[in-house]
Amino acid sequence: MARAVQVARTHGIAVFVVAYNAQSHIRDTLRRIPDELLGHLTSIYVIDDSSSDETTRVARELQLEIPILEVARTPWNQGYGGNQKLGYQYASRRGFDIVVLLHGDGQYAPEFLPRILAPFDEPETSAVFGSRMMVPGAARRGRMPRYKYVGNRILTAIENWLLDANLSEFHSGYRAYRVSALEQIPFQYNTDDFHFDTEIIIQLLAKRMKIVEVPIPTYYGDEICHVEGVPYALHCIGTVLRARANRLHLVYHPKFDVFGSDDYVFKESPHSVHQAVLRRRWVPGSTVLELGAGHGEVGRAIHEQGADVVALDLKRPDVDFPYPYLEADLNEPLADDVLTALNGTADVVVALDVIEHLASPERSLRELRRAMKPGARLVASTGNVGFVLVRLMLALGQFNYGKKGILDLTHTRLFTIRSFSRTIEGEGFRVESVQGFGPPVRDMVGASLVLRTVDAVAGWFARVWPSLFAYQVLIEATRLDDVDAVLDRTLESKTVDRAIA
Repeated sequence: MARAVQVARTHGIAVFVVAYNAQSHIRDTLRRIPDELLGHLTSIYVIDDSSSDETTRVARELQLEIPILEVARTPWNQGYGGNQKLGYQYASRRGFDIVVLLHGDGQYAPEFLPRILAPFDEPETSAVFGSRMMVPGAARRGRMPRYKYVGNRILTAIENWLLDANLSEFHSGYRAYRVSALEQIPFQYNTDDFHFDTEIIIQLLAKRMKIVEVPIPTYYGDEICHVEGVPYALHCIGTVLRARANRLHLVYHPKFDVFGSDDYVFKESPHSVHQAVLRRRWVPGSTVLELGAGHGEVGRAIHEQGADVVALDLKRPDVDFPYPYLEADLNEPLADDVLTALNGTADVVVALDVIEHLASPERSLRELRRAMKPGARLVASTGNVGFVLVRLMLALGQFNYGKKGILDLTHTRLFTIRSFSRTIEGEGFRVESVQGFGPPVRDMVGASLVLRTVDAVAGWFARVWPSLFAYQVLIEATRLDDVDAVLDRTLESKTVDRAIA
């Protein structure tokens, strides 16, 4: 207790009580908050979620007894998750340091508030969860029904496996958060339903915030449970799977916009676009212009094969390169310093996953021709919106942008293999080869034997039937003379004919 009181003295701590039809329990729950802690709390606030009973009235009757008690009532029912959103937003607005979630029905013992608060002595602690599963047998001794116990353990095991976590319990409602941690995650987008608690765990784990579990007793009495077990379990599994899909950039939702870096990843799988480009024969001494060079790994590997590389991107990485790496907006005409670095024109232009990001791909391809010798090669890749999974999602009425991948949020144009080829050909190029690639399973998911096998099989299907199974397509095309150049050569023939005559 003394340690928790010390925490209270050094932090602005609030206890947030969620309540719905808790008339028969709310008074006892509030009175059970330990007196020695009560004097050090900044606020206790109850949000009654439009109960149909007298929860609000009963809670307000205690305001003289507990001076820091605040009681509010929602204008309409928000749901368990919706009520939490209001409570955490209020904690942020008031500038509290720590907020503890306490259920108004007394299912979680207020006497254990000090145990919940104690881990916040460590500055890196972002959240503390009370766990009914840490002490073997405690949940059953607390009269947790067997079916709930078994369901809790199975569901937690599945969630730990899918999220690469190691929590003893995902489904305890006894929690405390550092408010600064809540302000870093988009909890406002979370569900209003009971699996709000699962979604907030996913967000904390994705941000690599420290979660501490402490053992708490289990109590099942005459409180009313509003959770329907099977739908709740399905919702929890569904939200974990959506989070995984979001992490793999198959779908996008702002509430899961918390995973890792948005940096473009250099692909090391032998079945990837990057490795296919590096296997291409690069003539020593040839001039290569790389657009959207990003991390620069592709250009560096080409340079090591003897080519003279000039790299362009909107922002130059803060590392050294053995060749010119220039900052340029690829939507604008090529600057003179680019042409100077090329010594005039390039033999090869590499544009990997770039063209679909440009404001006008056609205009940019026309501009690019100025930097290419007659007969120069364009090596370009893009995502294939005709990929089988995209087609399947559309058939199911789903269309979801992502942070990366085919439906990248920053794409201005979506291409099939045919439309990408047609766009390149329309701007004065002849397509020489088209190669399909499967999704980057090995580089984005993992390199286990099973995943390497999936990666190889997906690559084979992409080569055999690229329009359907290619996740990405790589096109190599030759720069042709434009109409003016062909006309000039045609008119030259008149002069030659006249001279012969």
